[in-house]
Amino acid sequence: MDKILGKFDGIIYSAFRAVAGFLFMQHGIQKIFGGLGGTMAQSYASMMGLAGFIELIAGILIMVGLFTSIAAFLSSGLMAAAYFLAHVPKGFWPVLNGGELAALFCFAFLYMAARGDGTISLGRTIRRG
Repeated sequence: MDKILGKFDGIIYSAFRAVAGFLFMQHGIQKIFGGLGGTMAQSYASMMGLAGFIELIAGILIMVGLFTSIAAFLSSGLMAAAYFLAHVPKGFWPVLNGGELAALFCFAFLYMAARGDGTISLGRTIRRG
């Protein structure tokens, strides 16, 4: 069967990457600055503070498509760790333990780590000169 939107593959991937990075960055803003509904800023030296910095910086890099493979690989690992440390103790099934978003981010970022910056990205623009 032919791909329905196959000719738009690069554009759709770039939009997917940008939206996922934007959403991930917002979690960093909540943890680091206490903004966007975050209850309070986390201590920078804590595990949550470190996670917040990764979410903020990697989210921005993924969103603009710069060093996407590295940022996404790090983010995928962060989300895997978050899932197993914070969600699995509450139960096995992601829908019951609140871990759907962590699991989805983990595999979305793993895909991005394999795929890279994409068609529409800052990294590609810089490489072109």
